[in-house]
Amino acid sequence: MTAAVLPRYGGGSLADLVPSLLTVLGAAGSADPLNLAADHRFADLDRIALLLVDGLGHELLPRIARYAPTVADLARVAGPPLTSGFPSTTPTSLVSLATGVPPGRHGVLGFTVLVPGTDRVLNHIRWSTDPDPRRWQPVPSLFDHASTGVSVTVVSRPEFAGSGLTVAAYGQTRYLGATGVDELAATMLATLAAADRPTLVYGYHPDLDQAGHQFGTGSEQWARAAADVERLVARLVGDLPPRAALVVTADHGQFDVPADGRFDVDADLSLRAGVRGVAGEPRVRYLYTQPGATDDVLATWRAVLGDAAWVGTRAEAVASGWFGPVSADFETRIGDVVIVCRDRHVVLASAHEPAMISRMIGFHGSLTPAEMLIPLLVARR
Repeated sequence: MTAAVLPRYGGGSLADLVPSLLTVLGAAGSADPLNLAADHRFADLDRIALLLVDGLGHELLPRIARYAPTVADLARVAGPPLTSGFPSTTPTSLVSLATGVPPGRHGVLGFTVLVPGTDRVLNHIRWSTDPDPRRWQPVPSLFDHASTGVSVTVVSRPEFAGSGLTVAAYGQTRYLGATGVDELAATMLATLAAADRPTLVYGYHPDLDQAGHQFGTGSEQWARAAADVERLVARLVGDLPPRAALVVTADHGQFDVPADGRFDVDADLSLRAGVRGVAGEPRVRYLYTQPGATDDVLATWRAVLGDAAWVGTRAEAVASGWFGPVSADFETRIGDVVIVCRDRHVVLASAHEPAMISRMIGFHGSLTPAEMLIPLLVARR
């Protein structure tokens, strides 16, 4: 059984990266939990391009090296990987990155959660204005509050502008739309070149993760997406302006799950007994139970899943520290029962989620090294 990787909040997690980069750029009052100011790679900088490649886990670096020699070169001289937060999923990670705090403090505690007091499942990726992003996620964005002498710009897909997740993560930070790797690279580089004060330009690229989900990390489609990552990174490295660096990281890793590693809550009536709501995602499930049913649900799920997953209560999950300290205002967003899949297993909810999720090949969200470890790659001009 693969050993779990616990989030290294406060000195080695994704949430620690932006505070340290802002310190390097001279932002007043910023912390440096990664001690980057003492790293020679960050000496004498006034511009940083931060690229997040969705799904580029540390354990995928040997695989992507076949298609991305520039990435491979950076990986050979990289330091130890960072960890994702928990769950190791995109919306949780993006908000941790931009706020600098663990999930338990910002409240975006999974891919989907049940809105407390309702039967409504909130999908953090397909979220617009309800609930209000600034109330649902009250921690100020470091991007939005870098007026401490550092300019920050977000460059991402045009269709993400103004979404609930974008507002929750980035606040009112300047946002530039860019479609495809060439436009993303050009926009990031132009913004760096035009800067007249210390500047952080953050770019987000989603295609590698999407290819892995749909086709698997061993597919031709994933290989083409990896080649696009190479084109993006090589362009950024080659055209960095003076006194600039490129930092490449990810929100989580990913791996393929075989057909025999799949449970389905909607295909087993015993798993539905006592459950009023299902959320989370296939690697980390949140079950919201009927009044008085939690103990029976725990017993049933433990019997059915066995060693395939950790099954526990909300209180046990919070006490584990996986989320970091959890605000009392956010605890009930987590299920009454929490399922954390081990090894190559998932729990589907075929009748409650889009059919594409049950058809996915690549997954993430849990605590294995393949999901939790993310790279920290650095390039100078």
